[in-house]
Amino acid sequence: METKKDHLHENMELYYQKFLTLFKEIEKDYPTFVKSFMGFFKATEGPGALDTKTKELISIALSVKSQCPYCIAFHTKNAIAQGATKSEIIEAAMVATLMGGGPCVAYMKYVYDACEQFGAK
Repeated sequence: METKKDHLHENMELYYQKFLTLFKEIEKDYPTFVKSFMGFFKATEGPGALDTKTKELISIALSVKSQCPYCIAFHTKNAIAQGATKSEIIEAAMVATLMGGGPCVAYMKYVYDACEQFGAK
């Protein structure tokens, strides 16, 4: 039975899966685009002068600033997989609020939901 609380949280796994599904759909008609984009993604997000966790935290901040719940879900899940803590994730999101103001504060709700649902410690 659903509780009132259930309606207060966005299903971040659903956003994550919809994002992945979108790429599969695009790939059917535009495989070169997806292959190129994913190559660029892997080259950019992979370790370099900055480690992958740091890059995911930056991506969370940019996702909040862009007001994209799909990106928030994707990068929060990836950041947690790279060992980011809830505190690190929330602080990254707060940097976005410094640059984006009130609307970005509102999008931090998605970050909190993602941390809770993806098991950030």
